[in-house]
Amino acid sequence: MEEERVSIYRVARSIKRKENSLYNALRSIYEDSIFVGEISQLWPELPLLANLRCGLWYSAKFHSTCYFKSTDGHANNWSFNTSRLNLHVALLAGQKGGCIIVDSTRKGKRFPDSMSKTIPIWVCVLNRAILRYITKMHGAGTPMEGESNTFGKKSEDIEQVFTDWDCSLHLPLWVPRTEKAAIEDRIEDWIKQLETSGADISSLASALKKPLRPLWISQKTVIWLNEVPESNSWDFTPIILLSASSSSGNFQHRTTSEFSWNYIPGAGDDEESWARGLSPNLFWRHAYDLISLGPDLCNQKVGDIVEKDRVYHAQRGEHAPQVSLKLSKLSVSNSDFPVEETELDFDFPGTENSVWSSSDTCTIFWLGSTNLAVAATEHAGDASDVDCLLNCDRERASLRLDNPEAYLHLPIVNSKLDRFSLLRNLPSAVNFANRNLRKGKKLLICCHSGEDISICVSLAILTSLFNNEGVFDDGKSFSEIRITKLEMRRRLVFICKFAINARPSRGNLKQVFNFLNGGCGNSFS
Repeated sequence: MEEERVSIYRVARSIKRKENSLYNALRSIYEDSIFVGEISQLWPELPLLANLRCGLWYSAKFHSTCYFKSTDGHANNWSFNTSRLNLHVALLAGQKGGCIIVDSTRKGKRFPDSMSKTIPIWVCVLNRAILRYITKMHGAGTPMEGESNTFGKKSEDIEQVFTDWDCSLHLPLWVPRTEKAAIEDRIEDWIKQLETSGADISSLASALKKPLRPLWISQKTVIWLNEVPESNSWDFTPIILLSASSSSGNFQHRTTSEFSWNYIPGAGDDEESWARGLSPNLFWRHAYDLISLGPDLCNQKVGDIVEKDRVYHAQRGEHAPQVSLKLSKLSVSNSDFPVEETELDFDFPGTENSVWSSSDTCTIFWLGSTNLAVAATEHAGDASDVDCLLNCDRERASLRLDNPEAYLHLPIVNSKLDRFSLLRNLPSAVNFANRNLRKGKKLLICCHSGEDISICVSLAILTSLFNNEGVFDDGKSFSEIRITKLEMRRRLVFICKFAINARPSRGNLKQVFNFLNGGCGNSFS
């Protein structure tokens, strides 16, 4: 009897592994991407954004990415997180007249909680904060008739804005009224958090001519193609929430003329468990070959693709796939950290990254991955003149530098692997930055992804070495104050405005806070 139970258990596990096979996942993603493409073509003028990480699998070409977590929308755990403001999404929507955000879910629901509640909460908070800002500016006195005021609207239009600006909390119909009421009770507190975080609400008010509003589209949505409205015909700025996957059952057996396979809803989720090193970028470069090979040959082909990509980059002294890169120079001038942006005349292939500075002689850069940092040090003389490099990746970059003191490698790992790795290395990072910034040098900070560790290191440096006005002061002002979570959050918001892919983990942010409050001997040399 016991042997029978073991046998049944093994068979069940074998079936589950087969259903969750690599080919099933990739084929499911490919099929769902067709739906994403069809919807994006209904409004081709609207930029397509991937909600990281799952959404990134569902199209070969995204305009940008965003990061709205489903956990911020879980029942009784609703949150408006100032570490993930995604203000670039609102600014982009204002410039383009709206946007489409792609995500999916494995849980048999039509939409993930990121779309059902997290984004609607975000929309409502921003809309109310913008109206409050406009009301405040209007109350302080408006320009003469016909002149544009500081938030880009003419004086005669202000009263109309007050009337038409929709600040309602728009949730999908399947969210219960009791839950909606509970969320509504927290909106005011979240608006205050946004206002005190130092977020640039003025830029949002200038960019948005109409209030934001979420719309939901899934594979079950009925769309009459001859009645699709133009995006500019709506009296709001649409944030179209596109759930890529089918919600009918956990697995669906499908058959083509060549292969049988099992459809997996939300297959792009949790890529570490199934992708075998394949990235969305690599997948879309070889998608047609992988799909046409079928289940039996797919695993071997993926292995070959991943290995060839690794060898290709290893031969060039690179440790990560190339990503696109665009740098902006930012000048910090006062306590609210407003910036004046000037484009630099060079690009590298990869993700959008950032630069910030307090003056022409004191600049800090952070980039997406170690290979890009190497590329920047080799070519940056054309435009940015990067003088020194702080590498926070586990891998050591192969560099040829005239001055060995211009390079510091700190092999920092994620807080899930070592809860104190960042905390132990922050004193060295800040001391290295201080020595070089003191001499007016330009510093480039990098890690494997540019999303977490390099962001946290930049936050520690910005808070430790720059005063409230954003001016480098050799750490003098830092020694006189105690950093609160609010102050640290305000500076993180400033960084995230430009490092739009930033996703600092809670564990790493906690280590930065402990460091700033004396948790690891943070004296400067």
